[in-house]
Amino acid sequence: MKYLKLLSLALAVMFSGAMMAQEEDVEKEERLPGHYNNNRFKQLYEEFSTPNMYRSGNGAPGPAYYQQQADYDMQLVLNDKDARIDGEETITYTNNSPDALEYLWVQLDQNVRARDSKSPLIEPSGAAPAEMASSFVAEHMGEGFDGGFKIMYVKDASGKDLPHTINRTMMRVEMPSDLKTGEKFTFSIKWWYNVPEHTIDRARSGYETFEDGNRGYVIAQFYPRMAVYSDVEGWQNSQFWGRDEFALPFGNFDVSITVPSDHVLDATGVLLNRKEVFSKEMMKRYNQAAKEYTTPVQIVTEAEAEEASKGFATDTKTWKFRAENVRDYGFATSRRYMWDMMAVKIGNRDVMAVSVYPPEGNPLWEDWSTKVVASTLKSYSRMTFDYPYHKAISVHARNQGMEYPMICWNYGRPDKEGNYSERTKYGMFGVIIHEVGHNFFPMIVNSDERQWTWMDEGINTFVQYVAEQDFGEAYPEAIAPNKKYPSRRGPAKSIVDYMAGNQERMAPIMTKGLNTYNFGSNAYSKPAVGLNILRETIMGRDLFDYAFKTYSQRWMFKHPTPEDFFRSMEDASAVDLDWFWRAWFYTTDYTDIGVKEVKKFYVTSKMNQEIKDLMEARGLTEADLPPLVYLVEEDSDDFEESMRTASLKDVSTLQEYIMDNMSPEEQARLKEPKYFYEVTFEKPGGIPMPIIAEYTYSDGSTERITYPAQIWRKDDDAVGKVIASDKEITKIVVDPDEETADIDTSNNSWPKRKKLGEFDQFKNKVKGQ
Repeated sequence: MKYLKLLSLALAVMFSGAMMAQEEDVEKEERLPGHYNNNRFKQLYEEFSTPNMYRSGNGAPGPAYYQQQADYDMQLVLNDKDARIDGEETITYTNNSPDALEYLWVQLDQNVRARDSKSPLIEPSGAAPAEMASSFVAEHMGEGFDGGFKIMYVKDASGKDLPHTINRTMMRVEMPSDLKTGEKFTFSIKWWYNVPEHTIDRARSGYETFEDGNRGYVIAQFYPRMAVYSDVEGWQNSQFWGRDEFALPFGNFDVSITVPSDHVLDATGVLLNRKEVFSKEMMKRYNQAAKEYTTPVQIVTEAEAEEASKGFATDTKTWKFRAENVRDYGFATSRRYMWDMMAVKIGNRDVMAVSVYPPEGNPLWEDWSTKVVASTLKSYSRMTFDYPYHKAISVHARNQGMEYPMICWNYGRPDKEGNYSERTKYGMFGVIIHEVGHNFFPMIVNSDERQWTWMDEGINTFVQYVAEQDFGEAYPEAIAPNKKYPSRRGPAKSIVDYMAGNQERMAPIMTKGLNTYNFGSNAYSKPAVGLNILRETIMGRDLFDYAFKTYSQRWMFKHPTPEDFFRSMEDASAVDLDWFWRAWFYTTDYTDIGVKEVKKFYVTSKMNQEIKDLMEARGLTEADLPPLVYLVEEDSDDFEESMRTASLKDVSTLQEYIMDNMSPEEQARLKEPKYFYEVTFEKPGGIPMPIIAEYTYSDGSTERITYPAQIWRKDDDAVGKVIASDKEITKIVVDPDEETADIDTSNNSWPKRKKLGEFDQFKNKVKGQ
C-alpha cells in the first residue's frame, strides 16, 4: 500500500546513509574475502553440457541428431526338460553417426551369472543372523549355477568367422573394414545358455517351478544385444554388474520361438501365425476380446491350464513374431498359463490389454490384472503420448517386477486357498502399473539406464503415482474401504524419512545407480517426489503437464539425457527451475522451512525512539521528512496503550497527504488495516522452496499465501514479510498440507506447538491407527 511504500522509502534513504557511515569505520583486516557465485538460484551452466548440433539449448533434438539402428532375425528353441535356450541371430547394424566405426560392441548380460563372474565379488558381505534357506544354499553350499552365454560362433554375412573378444558382459566384434556413415554391417551369432531359476537367484528373467513340476518361463536379456553408440558417450559399453539396467538402440525384430506344443506363449511383437498356434476356440475368444472394452475375455481358462499341466508334450510348436521400432525383446511361456485380454481405446486406436498367469495367481489376477493394464495405458497416454504399440502384456511371475517392450513380469500372489492381504493386492496393482508404465520410460523415451537410473525409474514412478490415483477413481471398488489409492511413493511426505537420514549414506540423484546408497529411495522415490512437488506446488498442473508432455513427445523413440529433460521442462513452461534441479538432483540437501519470529506493530503519528535516534545521528529534524506514520512494536519501550486504538484516520497529516496524492478510484480502494505484523521465516534446510503460509485470524477465518521460492534468492537463511490486516492473526502454519518434503515440522507453527512427551506421542500414534 502507498503509505507503507512511503515509509519504507524514507527509512531506506536514512538507513542507507547510516550504513555508509558505519562502513567507513570498518577496518580493512575485518573484511571477508571475495567469493564465487554461490547463489542457489544461479544458472546451471557449470553443470550442463554445452548445447550443440546434436542437442539444442531448448532441450529438443538438434538438427544433426542421429541414432543407430540394430535389426534382428532370431530363431530360438526352448528346451523345457533342461531349462536351456539355444539361439541363432542375424544382426544388421546401421551406422547413422558421422563417425567411422572400427568395431562393434555387443552386450552379453547373461554373463553376469557365469561361474567366473566378478559381480558377486564387488559386494561386501557379512554373516547374517538369519537368511532364507534357498538363498543360503545358493550362496554358500551350492556348486554354483553354470550360467552365462556359450558363444558357438560369430560370422559375417558370407559365413566367415569374425574376430571377437569377450570382456565379462561385453563382446567386441571386429569388422573387416571401418563401418562408414550410412553403411550397414550384417553378422550372425550362435549361442546357448542355461536358464536360471529366478525364484532362487532373483534374476530379472528365468523360470519358476510349480508344485506339479511344470515351469513358467519369463525370458529376457536372453540374446546378445547391440550396445548404444551416441553423440554423448560414444559406445556405452559400461559393464553390467547386475544393478544398472540397459542402454539399447531401436530396431525391428523377426523372431521365431519353438517351445513344447502344449505351451501358450506371448511376446514382444505381432503374432504372425496366430491361426497356426491357436485352436479354433481360442481364435473365437480372441476375436471377442478385440471388441470387449470392460471385461477381460479368457483366451485360456483356469480349467484348461490345469488340464494342460497334467501332461508334458514331447513335440514342439513354433510361434512367429514381428516387432517394429522396439529397443528390446522378451517372451513368456508355459503350459500352466491362463490368458485373458480386452481392448482399450487409446486415441483413435484399439490396443489389447493382456494378462498371462498361472492358476496360482487367482482370484486376484483374473479379477484385476488386465483392468490395471488398461487403466495404466490410458493414464500414461494422457500424460505423454498415445501408446504406439498394439498390445501391453502383464505376466505373473513370483517375486518379479521387470519390464520390456510390450511385456512385463509382475508379482502379487494369493495364498494356496486364494486369500490375499491388502498389502498383496496393492503390491500387485502398483507393480503392474509401474512395469506397464516402463513401456513409456524407457522403452520409448529411451534414456540411458546404465548411467542415469532415475531417468527411467524415477520419472516412471512419478507417472505411476498419477496412474494409481486415476485407477482408484476409475475402480473405487478395488480400493474400498480406502477413499483414495494409498500410493507408497509420490506424495512429498513419503520421502521425508529418507531425506532426514544419515548424510554419510546418501548420494545425489545425479549419481550412477550402481554407486548409490538407498537405491530405491534415491532412484525411485526422490525423483518421483520432486516431480510431484513441481507439478502440485511449484509449477501447477497445467504448466507442468504441458512441459512434461513436450519432453515426452520430443524424445519418444530417441535417446534423451538429463539436460534434455531439464531444458525441455523450462523451455515449454517459462519457469526457471535451475535452482530446483540443482538442489533436488545435484545435492543431498533437504527441505526445512519454519516460522522464526512474529512481531506485532501498531501505527501511530508519534515518532518512535528508533527514528528519533537515527535522525539525531544524521542531523535531521521532523521538518526534513515527508508526512510519515510510525510502526511501534508491541511491548517495546515506546509502546503506549493509546497506540492500541490508533488508526490511520487518527493521523491527520497522513490522511491529508493521501487525499492529495490519490485518485478517487484509489481512495475508494484504500484499506484501513488495524494490525501490522512482521513475520520472519527461516530456512535451516538447504533446499529453497515456496513458503506456503496459512494465516488464521481471530474470527476463525483462514488465508493461505504462497510466496515463490525466489523469495530466498538474496537471503538463504531468513526472510521477512510485513502483513497488514484488519483482523488479528492468532496462528501461522508453514506448509500445512506437507507439500514440500519438510523434514522438521517442529518449527512450522506460530505460536510454537508444545512438544509432546514420548508417552503422549505413543498415545496419539495408537489413536491414529
